[in-house]
This record gives sequence, C-alpha cells and structure tokens, in this order.
Amino acid sequence: MNAGLFRLLNVVRGWGAGLILSVCAVFCCSCAASASEIRASAASVDGATSVPYGWLDFCSRHADECNVDASAARTVELNGGTLARLSAVNARVNRFIKPVSNFEHWGTMLDHWDYPTDGKGDCKIFALYKRKLLLGMGFPRQALLMTIVRDLNGEGHTILTVKTDKGDLILDNLVGQVRSWDETGYRFVKRQSQENPNVWLSMGDVVGLRQAASY
Repeated sequence: MNAGLFRLLNVVRGWGAGLILSVCAVFCCSCAASASEIRASAASVDGATSVPYGWLDFCSRHADECNVDASAARTVELNGGTLARLSAVNARVNRFIKPVSNFEHWGTMLDHWDYPTDGKGDCKIFALYKRKLLLGMGFPRQALLMTIVRDLNGEGHTILTVKTDKGDLILDNLVGQVRSWDETGYRFVKRQSQENPNVWLSMGDVVGLRQAASY
C-alpha cells in the first residue's frame, strides 16, 4: 500500500461513525420528512457500450475492486437514514477534495481515475471516493454506479448514481444537494451496469429536465 493511500484510509477511519452520527444528527429529521416526499424515477438504459478508458486504467491499479462476479441488480431503501448518509458523504467529500483538472493533476490528457490520495482531483475522483465510502458503509455495489454525463455547459462530467427503491439519485461534486437524476438538466451518456461494474450501458443522451425540487 502506498503512503498516500495509507494516509487516505486513516482519514476515512477518523471520520468513521463520528461523521455519520454527527452529520446525520443534523439532517435526520428533515431527511425523514424529505425522503417520503422525493419524486424520483429510474433512468432508462440501453445496450452495452464502450467502457471508459479511465475505468480500465483504474482497474489496472485496483484489480481487487474490478475482478468481481456478476450479481443480481439491487437497490437501497430510501428513508431518512439513507438520505442523511448520502447527503453526509456528498457534502464531506465535496469539501475534502480540492478540485483540479485531470491535466493539472496528472500531467496527461488521458483520463486518470483514482482515489484522492493527495486530497486533489477532478469529478471522477470525487465520484470514485464517494462510491468507496458508501461501499464501506454497507451500501451494495450494484446500487452505486459511476455515470458519465454532459453537464449544463455541454462538458464531459462524471457523477455517482445511487439506485434506490424510489428512483435514481445523483451525488455530484458541482452541487451540494442529493438530487434525482431528472432534476440535473444533464445529458446522460453512459453508466455502469448494476450486475457487472465492468459492463457499461448507453443511456441514449437522455436529458434530465424535470424542475428541481428542494429536499
């Protein structure tokens, strides 16, 4: 294990239950009400498409996270506690990581996906780290999907989709709130399959245009 990753894991351990309990204590009452009011839907997907170079690059260095058996699709129950945890992770990671471009960070135009061992990164690093923390909290892998979109400026952007029993929620480094996919205004390009993270599915460039709701 390299020194940067070791320091990162120590930070995560330091957050531990303290992060969840303190932040959820603040949000839980409002989340309990909001979870019952969320108007989310499930985004449609098409057939298999190309796997992003960045995911292949990530897997070449984190084989243990990619060499997994295909599993049945799963969702998480969306309740006040779940929404509080998602909100806590989204907010904490958005504060923790200093945003820098892929080229500024790694010195290459090739997409480099990794964890924020130095506390810096672009949208892929934010999304991967949120995925890692949620996996550590017991969220099922099949419900945490790396997703590639075009943002409101038409630029490529990566977010984390969380599949819930009430629809697809988005964790995004550009927005503090956890939102339904169709409240983002983004053009959805592709995302991981629920059954196999190494299979990516086209989303047909569908645009989430529903008016944002306040959670």
